[in-house]
Amino acid sequence: QVRLVESGGGLVQAGGSLRLSCAASGSIFSINAMAWYRQAPGKQRELVAHITSRGDTTYADSVKGRFTISRDNARERMYLQMNSLKPEDTAVYYCTMGVSWGQGTQVTVSS
Repeated sequence: QVRLVESGGGLVQAGGSLRLSCAASGSIFSINAMAWYRQAPGKQRELVAHITSRGDTTYADSVKGRFTISRDNARERMYLQMNSLKPEDTAVYYCTMGVSWGQGTQVTVSS
């Protein structure tokens, strides 16, 4: 059974940075694509960034140039480096692999 655990969320001022981590277990990490999603209060969950097993990446337009997704297959971890954070980035951020989801980590950006 796949288990995904996010960490690294918190409270930061606008313009600041955070780095989210996702630790995976229970699957062959290196062959799976992974993604970060987020859900803000009262809004639908949205895709933030996606990374293939080869490391190819895609981003939501709203985070392009500010966020960077990466993975470390040896450590079975995925990361989301978030720079130049804005209040509208406030949400619960989720790590996904296939049909599996983590429990989420809260990111709050104050203005």
